[in-house]
Amino acid sequence: MQHLFPPSFAGQAKPPALMLRRLQRRHEALMGPPTDRLFLAVLPDEETAARIGEKARHLRISHGLTGKGVRPEHFHVTLCHVGNGIGLPIDVVDRVKERAASVAMPSFRVCFDRAESFRNGALVLRGEDGTIGLEILQQRLSDALDGLPRKARSFTPHVTLLRDSHRVAEQRIEPIEWTVREVVLVHSLLGRTTHRHLARWSLTA
Repeated sequence: MQHLFPPSFAGQAKPPALMLRRLQRRHEALMGPPTDRLFLAVLPDEETAARIGEKARHLRISHGLTGKGVRPEHFHVTLCHVGNGIGLPIDVVDRVKERAASVAMPSFRVCFDRAESFRNGALVLRGEDGTIGLEILQQRLSDALDGLPRKARSFTPHVTLLRDSHRVAEQRIEPIEWTVREVVLVHSLLGRTTHRHLARWSLTA
């Protein structure tokens, strides 16, 4: 089965981002758009996901938004995007599992205290000091996936609520907090609103 995921996971040198985008476009032209996505994420617990869903509904109504909302069971913070492709390459999954399992970090509290729209129309929850733990975890996971330490990556921890053409200016909200206790490898079936959890790694207490 044909697929396109970052070559670094196949033991090759990682290409520049521009080259990777060109490879992706060429692949889509030959094979069609990707159907599968792999990413590492942290997920809120069920009670917190319900609170996030209530906040999303409140924001949707108060700002007259019509975009389709994310399902509560799909709320997450993406830490590392592994790649998109057609089909699920087992070699890539195994390599990600191996490298992610090597990351050690204690559990920590996370807090999102504002909502705003990104330029792409995504309405999200964000934080400042309350998301530092996510930034540290993301850096450690990225280093593990790359196979060596690198400079801090550009990373804005957020939870996507919905997408809408109308943009919402940044606003303070009642803080939404939870304790991050694990990292999850998520397989998203693009266009089918389905997330599969392929592996989990517990953070130390």
